[in-house]
Parts: sequence; structure tokens; C-alpha cells
Amino acid sequence: MKIKIHKLAHILIASLSIALTAPTHAETVIIGQCVPLSGSLASTGKAMALGVKIAIDAANASGGAGGHKLKHVVKDDGYQTAETVRLTQELIKQDKAAALIGYAGTGNIAELLKQNVLADGGIALVAPYTGGEALRTPYNPWIFHIRASYSDEAEAMVKQFVTTGITKIAVFYQNDPFGQAGMAGVERALEKQKLKPVSKGSYEKNTEDVAAAVKQIAQGNPQAVIMVGVVRPTAAFVKAFRAENPGTQLFSISVVNGFELFQLAGADAARGVGITQVMPSPLGGVTRIAREYNEALKRFAPDEQPSYTSFEEYVGARVLIEAIRKASNVSPSGVMKALENTDMDLGGFPVRFSNNNRAGSKYVEVTVISKDGKHLR
Repeated sequence: MKIKIHKLAHILIASLSIALTAPTHAETVIIGQCVPLSGSLASTGKAMALGVKIAIDAANASGGAGGHKLKHVVKDDGYQTAETVRLTQELIKQDKAAALIGYAGTGNIAELLKQNVLADGGIALVAPYTGGEALRTPYNPWIFHIRASYSDEAEAMVKQFVTTGITKIAVFYQNDPFGQAGMAGVERALEKQKLKPVSKGSYEKNTEDVAAAVKQIAQGNPQAVIMVGVVRPTAAFVKAFRAENPGTQLFSISVVNGFELFQLAGADAARGVGITQVMPSPLGGVTRIAREYNEALKRFAPDEQPSYTSFEEYVGARVLIEAIRKASNVSPSGVMKALENTDMDLGGFPVRFSNNNRAGSKYVEVTVISKDGKHLR
């Protein structure tokens, strides 16, 4: 009897040792996202969440990331800064997110930096849907950008205008940190060409009241207007301005969904509007990453249409998932360390970070809305 008990003890000890040393690959990794699913930017926020979702669904269907199952936790901030702060603290403290992804709003994200929310949580925010310079300069280690800055976009627009003889350029912008950052980028790009805006006009965040901006900008008799706004007020401006100034060239930065603008402003007003893009086209499937995005969309969200917005966040999620796969541990600090060592080509879209660089791409191309709402390159 004593011998049997002795053998049983050895078996139990051996089993316990195996359990203690076995890898814990079954751990679920939380990816947190705070976006406007309601309010004036709801359509954009839903597309952003969709892009992250299908990337995570595709990863989980293939075994997760490094054996870890991924969980996408999404919260609606309504494009309200105070809610962005509150819900991000919730994602960090209660949901135990390993990383954050795909936020909207330069001012919203700037407030996270101001209140040290990311620093106190020691957590990375990947692929914010903004090119605001305030989130890049001065350097902060917490935000990993996969899109070009508004300054990069403005420079591409201004160069195209000047090349074609257009020098009288006005600016339409949202009167908040997002719009002001974009306007500053336009002014810097114009200054390089020894030019200044001939007129400016703004609207208030979370409104579509653009009547004053239309009048102010028209006073400068511009040949072109660069628009730094979200889709609904931008569409309202396009419709109103084009009605009175049909020959003026209108160009928007990349945060505007061209097809949605086409639907809101109408075909006659939207046709010919230029939009800079910070991603290769998701529509033609020319690049491998675009083909993979379309495959994931058809498999996990078959009722949804491809867009630059959801594609951008899909790309951001792919970068984050790869970092989770490579991380020595899936804590926020472990994921951040893996992110800052990222140097990858996602099949037509390279992304590179380092210890002192968080701007992963400067890709910009110009598209024009066609008569049927498509993007022409």
C-alpha cells in the first residue's frame, strides 16, 4: 500500500510540473477600439470598426496570433472627446486591452496624450484615423501611425495644383484641432510654393452648418479649395459651393469616404472632386494586401462593400496582429516592443517603425470621383 501511495505521489508531482511548464498559448488577447458609432461621424466609425473586425476574424480562423485567440472590444465615443478619454480608461483598466487600434479625431486623441492616458496605461495605439501633426510632433512613443500626415497630403495637392497653373487656393476646415492641423499643413505646403490661402472658411465640429464658410471662401475667388473636414459637412459644402461656383476645383483629404460624399452631395456636385488617399486602392485587387482584404470582407462581412476607410483599419489591424504574433509576451509592454521592431511589407504596402520613429508610411496618391461615384486614379 505504501509503495502505491509513493508512486501516486510521483505521478502527481510530475503532472504538476508539466502543467506549470506548459505554454499558455490559449490566452485571449484583447484589442480595444474606441470609435464614433453614433453621431456625425458614425458611418466612418462603423467602417473603421469593420476593417479591424474582419482582420481579427480572419486571424482567429487561421489559429489566432502566435496561438493566442484575439478578441475585438469596441466602444462608441460618439466623436465626443470626454467619452474617448473615459472609454479608453475603461478599455485599459477593466477590459485589460493589450493594445488599442483605430481611433478617430485629432483632438480626441490629443486629449489622451494630454491626460497621460496612454502613458499611464503603458499601451500602444495603432493606426489612428488622423494625420494630425500634433500627434506626431513632439515625438511620443505611444502612437503608431500607418498613414501619411495631413502635411504630406496637403503637399501632394498643392504640387498638383501648381503644376497645372492653379495658384489661387482657399481652405475649408473644421474648427477644432483636426481641422486646424490640416489647415496648418496646407499653409506650410503653400508657403513652400511662395503662396498663401486666398480665403478661409470653417464650420464647427459635429455640425453641418457651412453657409458662412461658403460665403467667406467665395470672397477670395479661388481656383481651388482644399477641404479638411469629415464627410457630412464636407458634402454639404461641396453641394452649396458648387451651386454658386461651378468652375472651382475641390479637393478633400483622405478621411472623407468618396462614395458617401457622392451620395450625400449628389452626382452633379461630387463629380470631379479630388481626394488624396493614404492607402493603395482597395477596389481593384492589384496589391496582395487588397486581395486579402477583399477575401476577408467577402468571408466575414459579405453584405459590406469595400472602402478606403475599412481597408486602412484592416491594414492597421494586420500590423498589430503581426506584432502580437511576434511578442515575447502579450502584455501592453510586450506588444509595444514588438511594434517598434516592425519592418514588414504587407504585399504592396510597406510599414516600418523603430525606437525613435512612429510614422510607418508616407504613401499618398490622388484620386478623383467619377460620374458614377468611383475613384479614378
